Amino acid sequence: MILARGLGTRMRKADDGAELDAAQSAAADTGVKGMIPIGRPFLDYLVSALADAGYSDVCLVIGPEHDIVREHFAAAAPSRVRVHFAVQPSPRGTADAVLAAESFAGEEPFVVINSDNYYGIAPLRALHERRTPATIAFDRDALVRLGNVPPERVERFGALEIDDTGALRRIHARPTDAMRAAGPLYASLNCWLFDAAIFDACRTVPLSARGESELPQAVQRAIDGGMRVEAVRLAEPVLDMSSRADIASVAERLRDVRVVL
Repeated sequence: MILARGLGTRMRKADDGAELDAAQSAAADTGVKGMIPIGRPFLDYLVSALADAGYSDVCLVIGPEHDIVREHFAAAAPSRVRVHFAVQPSPRGTADAVLAAESFAGEEPFVVINSDNYYGIAPLRALHERRTPATIAFDRDALVRLGNVPPERVERFGALEIDDTGALRRIHARPTDAMRAAGPLYASLNCWLFDAAIFDACRTVPLSARGESELPQAVQRAIDGGMRVEAVRLAEPVLDMSSRADIASVAERLRDVRVVL
């Protein structure tokens, strides 16, 4: 599942320092980050990486107004993966987005990723090789050193508390003093492998202060209820396209990446 329903509020905001062409600027204005062209729509790079990592079916969770996404993949006619769609009627949070694609997943394990992150093949393959719940724990120093994530932004990513067995215990908004002392620190970038048990947690998780049902809180609810989530530690880059200022750096990093749908 690629969660592509968000409003893209930060992407819509003007940024005088962002170097965008007319097509990129127009796409950014819509907030549909996956359709921002960097040679070709950003979503194409994600779908191609999933195919490279061994996946055969991809479900895009979109809004009812996102005909542009359907039309693009209808015209592209992917041959390496089957592309499905699930509609989240309103942007009520990431846990609600996962529920929108419940019929796609059925009883099979499934992966959930963001539509504004390019994770590369290694993290996606690591999840493809597993059958029980897991998440990629990204080394925070590597995100800064190898990706396009500035230090001040990595501080906003959820900090993963991992127990001695390698299982995720809790997602903190900020690392605790004990976590900083123990080091290294690992971040969550919504790169998950779930089984069907997550759906009950998504259905019953309380709304956040923003009035949304959030996937990290649903995961915590599932963990507290007995689900074991393996934390797969990786020192890999992630390209984050949260705002207009990120588009140029993402385009530069993906310039030589071959896309085959």
